[in-house]
Amino acid sequence: MTDQKSLSFGVLLLPGFQILDAVGPVDFINSHSQQFLKFVSLAPSSLVAKAPSIEWHYISHSLEPVQTTSFPVQHPTTTFKECPKLDYLIVPGADSTTPLPEGCAEWLKHIFEKDLGGLLLICVGSLSVARSSNILDGLHVATNKMGLKMMVPTPHYDNLKKVKWVGDKRWVVDGKVWSTGGVTSGIDLAAEFVRRTFDPEVVTLAKNLMEYTGRPDAPDEFAFILDGVPL
Repeated sequence: MTDQKSLSFGVLLLPGFQILDAVGPVDFINSHSQQFLKFVSLAPSSLVAKAPSIEWHYISHSLEPVQTTSFPVQHPTTTFKECPKLDYLIVPGADSTTPLPEGCAEWLKHIFEKDLGGLLLICVGSLSVARSSNILDGLHVATNKMGLKMMVPTPHYDNLKKVKWVGDKRWVVDGKVWSTGGVTSGIDLAAEFVRRTFDPEVVTLAKNLMEYTGRPDAPDEFAFILDGVPL
């Protein structure tokens, strides 16, 4: 559990990202913040005080709107160059065959090696990061199984072989890298993240507010998708 009362979260807005990859974990985590709980009449002030204050930054290569898969365009609040120090970064999945925007890989490597406390990769967000940088090399990482399977026969797979892909879990934590399989398991990863990070009473309150219990990492009913795929 963290002792930090003020946390800075970033969300990387890759072109064409899946909206549920982002809004699921973001809204779940934010429901544990002081800002959110102050609006809940049943939340005592003594308990709200135990919750972190969370500031969100939506990041892209420019401040131009970013199109998502099924939602109105999202507006970045900062750029790679101007982004303030982050405690955590969420990377939702986008087209993993498309390179990261210019400057993104270098920025990710810089913040990952310097101050970032955790990198939360949702769905094929891990494929995009692995394809364009080496920060996941040697780590156990989950990703969307259909996405990984489609990459195997392509030249892009050569850039992914140094990652220890996990095919039989919904989500995986290796060091400060958190990763998920399918889209909806991002919410389960967020549930595990808050359980390990925030005050237990705050976690229980938010759980009851949302009426949701996160699913465990295993068993994974979709593990069969990667049968026969060399990991």
